[in-house]
Amino acid sequence: MTEKNLLLAIFEDIDPAAQAVDKLRALGIQDEHVTVISGTPITEAMLGRKPKWSNVNRFAGGGALVGFAVGCFLAFGTPQMYPIIVGGQPLIPVPPSIVVLFEMTMLVMLISTFLGVFLDSRFPSYTPTEYVAEISDGRIALLIECATDLEKNVETSLKEIGAESVKRAQAEAL
Repeated sequence: MTEKNLLLAIFEDIDPAAQAVDKLRALGIQDEHVTVISGTPITEAMLGRKPKWSNVNRFAGGGALVGFAVGCFLAFGTPQMYPIIVGGQPLIPVPPSIVVLFEMTMLVMLISTFLGVFLDSRFPSYTPTEYVAEISDGRIALLIECATDLEKNVETSLKEIGAESVKRAQAEAL
């Protein structure tokens, strides 16, 4: 089994970083072994990577369905259980029922979306993470896990593309 090393490549702009991701893919390094570290949000599409799958949409949709069911119970079930007959008014008034349905659907959907984001991001994370001081200055870093025999090839390729520095990543005290 080949030994894996962590390389840290620092780029000043997003274009060379995107070219570097393509070059790493051409060298046989899969996207799972490349981590992009940036101080600004960079989408997968900006770097030519496949979008990551997220379960937040499922949480939101499930929350909306549960909220709609709770709203239906409140709007239609409660008047059936406790009927209050008011002269000339229907037992289930439509305009207030629409408001209750909407509000309960949105309330439970928002709560479940928050929980979905919370759970999908695996927050809180107790595993050690990488910190690169140059990121605070607006740089973009690529943390690359590669085999020892590919290390020199990766380093020269990234320097040709425009990496400011390519070095082995190591733990640093903050």
